Amino acid sequence: MSFRTAFSALVLLAVPLCAGDFDALAKSLRQTWPNCTTVMVVCDVANSKGTVEAASSAFSGVKVMVVDVKGPQDIGRAAGAVTTRHPDAVLLLPSDKVVSDGSSAASFLIQRLGAAKIPVICTSEAGVRQGAVFATGPSTGGKVFANAKAAGVAGVSVPAGATNI
Repeated sequence: MSFRTAFSALVLLAVPLCAGDFDALAKSLRQTWPNCTTVMVVCDVANSKGTVEAASSAFSGVKVMVVDVKGPQDIGRAAGAVTTRHPDAVLLLPSDKVVSDGSSAASFLIQRLGAAKIPVICTSEAGVRQGAVFATGPSTGGKVFANAKAAGVAGVSVPAGATNI
């Protein structure tokens, strides 16, 4: 097998592996906020294309919109774009180079969106500690973590049985 063939096979296999990262989150979203019709993702699209596609696949039936950022200098503009569109939720990608769970750019975005009553969801406990409303995914060991204070600010509920942080 040539290097190119092996590399192509790995790339094609990576998207299904990533898709599972968002299945539990999408299920929790549908159960907790059944009227959710739009989710926005703020990320560096060029570097997160496969992850965005995996998330879009998991959130089938929900319109997924993307705001492209190239660096932290774009976060203010992105927050304005999200606030203008006012989606039902914003999803943080766990591996985005600019706005990943736990990053300072994510903290800024979460604060700005909280003030606009737009809830943020993610796949890690770190994101919930930053102010995301809830998270579940491979890095949480199947647990659902929630931030009741952030949910109260955004005016939304937390998933039933979630561990409050």
